[in-house]
Amino acid sequence: MCHAHRVTSESAGPTRPGAGPDAPGSPGLVARQRADRDRLRDPAATAAVLERAKGALMALTGCSAEAAHEELLKRAEAGRRTLIEECRLALGNLTGTAPEWPSDLPAGPPGRPVPVPVCRPRAPAGPQEESTALGLLGAALVRVDSPRELARCLLEHLGPGVGADAVMLYARLPEGGLELIGHAGIDDTLAAQWHRVPPLAGIAALDALRAREPRWLEDIRQYGPRHLLIGDPPERWLSRAWLPVITGDTAEVSLGVLRGRPGRFSPRAREHLRAVVRLCAGRLRAFGARPESATGSGADAVQAVLDTLPGAAVLLTPLRAPTGEVEDYRIDAASPETVDVVGRGGVGLVGLRILECWPPIADEALWRGCARTLATGEPYEGEPYGQRDEVAGATELSTYRVRVARLSEGLVVSWLRNDPSAQQERRLEDVQRLGNLGWANWNLVTREVTWSAQVFTVLGRDAGRGPLQLAELPEPTLPDDVPALSRALDDLLDAGLPVDVPFRVRTANGVKHLRLVAEAVTDLRGTPVEVHGFLQDLTAQRRAELALVASERAMLTQHGALRAERALAGRLQHALLPLPDKPLRLADLRVEVAYLPAQSGIQVGGDWFSAIELPDGALFVVGDVAGHGVGAVATMAQLRFTAKGMVITGSSLTGALGRLNTLLLHSRDSHGTATLVLARYHARERRLVWAQAGHPPPLLLRDGRARLLDRPRGVLLGASTQPVFEEEECLLRPGDRLLLYTDGLVERPGEGIDRGLERLSEAAASYHRDEPGSLEPLLAAMLEGERRDDVCVLDIRVPAEASGTV
Repeated sequence: MCHAHRVTSESAGPTRPGAGPDAPGSPGLVARQRADRDRLRDPAATAAVLERAKGALMALTGCSAEAAHEELLKRAEAGRRTLIEECRLALGNLTGTAPEWPSDLPAGPPGRPVPVPVCRPRAPAGPQEESTALGLLGAALVRVDSPRELARCLLEHLGPGVGADAVMLYARLPEGGLELIGHAGIDDTLAAQWHRVPPLAGIAALDALRAREPRWLEDIRQYGPRHLLIGDPPERWLSRAWLPVITGDTAEVSLGVLRGRPGRFSPRAREHLRAVVRLCAGRLRAFGARPESATGSGADAVQAVLDTLPGAAVLLTPLRAPTGEVEDYRIDAASPETVDVVGRGGVGLVGLRILECWPPIADEALWRGCARTLATGEPYEGEPYGQRDEVAGATELSTYRVRVARLSEGLVVSWLRNDPSAQQERRLEDVQRLGNLGWANWNLVTREVTWSAQVFTVLGRDAGRGPLQLAELPEPTLPDDVPALSRALDDLLDAGLPVDVPFRVRTANGVKHLRLVAEAVTDLRGTPVEVHGFLQDLTAQRRAELALVASERAMLTQHGALRAERALAGRLQHALLPLPDKPLRLADLRVEVAYLPAQSGIQVGGDWFSAIELPDGALFVVGDVAGHGVGAVATMAQLRFTAKGMVITGSSLTGALGRLNTLLLHSRDSHGTATLVLARYHARERRLVWAQAGHPPPLLLRDGRARLLDRPRGVLLGASTQPVFEEEECLLRPGDRLLLYTDGLVERPGEGIDRGLERLSEAAASYHRDEPGSLEPLLAAMLEGERRDDVCVLDIRVPAEASGTV
């Protein structure tokens, strides 16, 4: 009520010489002010006048509601007037021409003339005529008492400057839609059609509230397809604007300005409309601050409804302080079962304050929930709580929950008791829905049949046709399943045996796989008199099972085909790549060969070797064709024989690699790419000349130390049309050991190739023996675990007593 700022008003002198009888300080004005003060002692009336003055000050200065309230307090103190007297002066002088009031003017001594304040914009936002129009609108809004009058007032003032042909005011509903609370420029028929708007996408008025930003719809051809337009026809208004009316931290009202002409709203018009919206915010706040009478037809209608409902429920109207905060709620309707802390109940609570009836509520979550629902429109539901009730002379613990929902400008608060039977029923419905099943009961004496709603869904049967008798269940069943279902029903009805039988039915949506589980209730003679059970839809499960069986069959078929291919490829490999059963003697060298197929997978790889004696020495080849299977074996054979033939007929090693690369590039039957190492040994000089195509380098073991030979340049066969291959030489000594191998020997999952080569060097140095069979310990050390790739190794040794001649 701001009594701390109240001072006597009789000391205020006239504003200027020659002031009339209504000037401040005159006997007429003083008398009227005293009458106003007495009349405005009621908090509701005080709040209404204060909100009007704050709204006018906000519109003309662009300040916030809090700043407007502080400004009025400062002016009242400076003029030695009450706050209500200052509000009246501010409202009465909206159209005056007195100078602007400086907010920091010190209060004068008693009897000193004090200027009358007049609200004017601090910085004009546009031409003088727009400021004048805004001032005139502010003065007119003082006399507006309802949203509908507000819409008419806005149309009158926005028509000339903005070109408005219609104005609509929509308020957001608790459930998210809109309600038309004021309109002008449209007929009542159209207003009735668009009185309630659901929360649909494309509603510009709702979009403006959600975004808290204006929506400018200025070209119907552009925005028409994307929005749901108001109008009959919508082309009646070719351009429109929807602006949110922001009051405090919320935007609950959307102002629509509709124009019959197309075109953009100018920047000046947009700023003017934003200023108008700020002016309306204060006015709409004033509407909400006035408590309505509890004897209206709306409260009577709610009371009539509550009188017929079980449980406790009340209709509340918020009572606000001058600051706008809710300080209490008035009970406008109450159900008969509603009882306060002192035993008053029903209509005896109407007209009382809620803090009178339930004082502890002010400190509970319910009070905060009411405030949030009132501000946002979102329903509030409290946590369940226990309370002991007296039922049939005994006390039992019941569980309650409180719910708050907004109704117009008030709240409906209801206390709901959780019914255990209702909870069990909801849980049963959830179980049926989640398990895709429904319960059924057949009374064999009265022939009464009871099905849950889920049984109709399971059977794909229209509920309007009613349930089926047990004997009628085979009718929708597929003919192949009728005999098994009939036998199960006979056992159930004749012998009272429980049944669990699958069967299929044909529905409008196709064939469904069902399951019937039932048991009989018998009389004293053992005759079944009732059957109860459930029907379950197993279609999804059965389809998954059938798909799994089909997938397993396909896998077995594919597995058999792959095994047959492996067997064929293995026979081809053994025929094309015979393995010696003892070490070879080529020139003055001893050569051991090892070939180990992969242990994972069922296809044969493309690793291969060749070791032949030449007139002046020997030729050694180790290669690896990409891929597995018959194709890889065929490419291996092609490369093996071609490489030997070209070197034997005089081709250089690099020339042979180049021709092999061309062969892979242009052969339709080739298996893609391959790696290869070629080594020619000249026995007289013990000179090894070698070249490679993307293959790991040979490993030389000499005097107990292992090292990899320096790789000459060379790329993967079949990967380039212009490859470059080079040769390297190495002079061998008596006692040297040379390893040629494929990448399967050094590769491990998760390990780099460099680490594999290091392991090979370490293993070769550790397992170096000069007798036949010495290759096996090396392979055992390198190949730990399951082999994922084929391994091919040539172990070439220069005897320590070699003569150096062929």
